[in-house]
Amino acid sequence: MTDLSTVLEAGGALAGVGGLGYAKVRAPRVYWSLVGLPVTWGRFTFSYRSTMDVCGLTVQPSRLRAFIARNVARREVLPVPPKVRRVRGTSTGLRVTLRLPAGLEPADLMAASERLRHAWGVHSVTVAETKPGFVELRMAGYDVLRRVRMPHRISLEGLAVPVALREDGTVFVRDYRKVPMALTLGANTSGKSVFQRNLIKGLAKLPVALVGIDCKRGVEQSAYAPRLSALATTPDDAASLLDVLVAEMEDRFDLLSLHGVSDVWELPERSRPVPVVVLVDEVAELFLISSRKDEERRERIVTALIRLAQMARAVGIHLEICGQRFGSELGKGATMLRAQLTGRVVHRVNDKQTAEMGLADVAPEAVVAASLIPAERPGTAVAADSSGGWAKIRTPHTSRDEVVAVCRQFAHLVPDLPALDPYRPYVPAEDPESSPSLFKPRPVTE
Repeated sequence: MTDLSTVLEAGGALAGVGGLGYAKVRAPRVYWSLVGLPVTWGRFTFSYRSTMDVCGLTVQPSRLRAFIARNVARREVLPVPPKVRRVRGTSTGLRVTLRLPAGLEPADLMAASERLRHAWGVHSVTVAETKPGFVELRMAGYDVLRRVRMPHRISLEGLAVPVALREDGTVFVRDYRKVPMALTLGANTSGKSVFQRNLIKGLAKLPVALVGIDCKRGVEQSAYAPRLSALATTPDDAASLLDVLVAEMEDRFDLLSLHGVSDVWELPERSRPVPVVVLVDEVAELFLISSRKDEERRERIVTALIRLAQMARAVGIHLEICGQRFGSELGKGATMLRAQLTGRVVHRVNDKQTAEMGLADVAPEAVVAASLIPAERPGTAVAADSSGGWAKIRTPHTSRDEVVAVCRQFAHLVPDLPALDPYRPYVPAEDPESSPSLFKPRPVTE
């Protein structure tokens, strides 16, 4: 009987160890909650002061504190680390709010993030400034981007769309009120198209007008026709459509002037025009020309894009530009346009120069991270903006059929914009064989 009990106990222990090992690989959230979080929390608590001291994240105490320690408390005067205000565990990591002492800044902790990661045995440590004098250490207990799982409930307001997951476990949100214009770069099969699918899937549920420019004959965006207010599939159509958008922008500026305001969101809700998001699938197709007769069209396109990028934010028109490369080799106006695109998302690229095109002018330290994205991780990218902050993100895989279904479901949200009616794509029947043509025949407006 005793032998049987021993066997059962040993078998139970082995089963438990095997279950934890399985969970660590197949269910990292479960393993982190059961084992990783308590261990990391304890390691952080017991080694915090010594780790901060070794990493050079302490300062000498003030004269008053040193006097009290030496003459009143009769103890050794020790360097002062950032004060821990709050420690909070999450399903993906650990969050620690710190109060910085005089002499330290967030950049000091950012520079030491790799050392802190190894000291506490976590997958990554990122530093975010919450308010002056306070920072939050966001520790990821495991590789969150290996298998992306977006939270089921995300409360957002306005023109904000959850698109991807950051490596610290937080959601990357594309907020057009904060970042009105953006550029997305990436090589073939890097996940750029999936990023755009997630963007369209989120925007389709909002009361906005979606305008597509896909000069690859519409092979990517034509499937989303039920939710698009306009679609251009050739450079000639794109030039005409952009002229219409510039005219719409000027009409909206007249509306702002009439009401004495400087931003579309300051207008009364009943008078506020619907926001417009322009999705350009491959921007290089708009810049390249094959003969001299195409130069005039190219100039129209580039001028319109630059005008929209410079001024259209105030009237609720936003640009979302995608491409494989976007540098001065595209010709006159490319660099000027890129400078107006505040948000940057760079997927895996074929050379370092492409990463520099997207990130060097907003977050130079992120160029190396973008250059090292592996090919076996499609959807992984580096996201940055003009604030200098950047983060590694990964988009969850979304099939084209999923996005098409959402576009059909919310087709009733397509707003009434008469100026865009000539460019409204024809919505095919659900059976492709019954609808061989995707677009209504129409003349190109000059």
